[in-house]
Amino acid sequence: MDLKKMILDASGKMDEAINRFEDELKTINTGRASSLLVEGLSVTYYGSTTPLKQVASITTPDARQIVISPWDKNALGDIESAIRASDIGLSPTNDGSSIRLNLPPMTEERRRDLGKLVNKMSEEAKISLRNIRGEVWDAVKSAEKRSEFTEDDRYQAEKELNDLISKRNEKVETIAAEKQSEILKV
Repeated sequence: MDLKKMILDASGKMDEAINRFEDELKTINTGRASSLLVEGLSVTYYGSTTPLKQVASITTPDARQIVISPWDKNALGDIESAIRASDIGLSPTNDGSSIRLNLPPMTEERRRDLGKLVNKMSEEAKISLRNIRGEVWDAVKSAEKRSEFTEDDRYQAEKELNDLISKRNEKVETIAAEKQSEILKV
């Protein structure tokens, strides 16, 4: 077992956890229209489940509206059903050639609720980071018991893992703070 490889693997897993966190944050409606709100929706199209962005173009003509124009007009009903079944909380308007989603202005209470959701998601991301650190730390202690690592190796691993977790937690907090300010911006 190689200590540097273990630390490098942990770093990669932590980066993946942060990327997942960022992707989850993109789905939060901040009151501004964004194609990211809907492009990941799954549409049952001709019997197979397909991401919305593969069956339609998604545009935002203004800050409060998303327009979804399918390449095949027969998909309009499927797209509309997928939007209604999703948890994005928007009502689609089908005009026969495209679907329009109008975003209502956000209330102060809704902004506070979204802020709490961002905090919860950031805490879950930090827990994920701690779990990754814990797995590696357990592996290091096991390797030391089997005499694969020395006590100095264990101390070195502890220092490097603590540095990793500290930097990644700061990154999560920065990302969460940016999303919070985006949500609170009127």
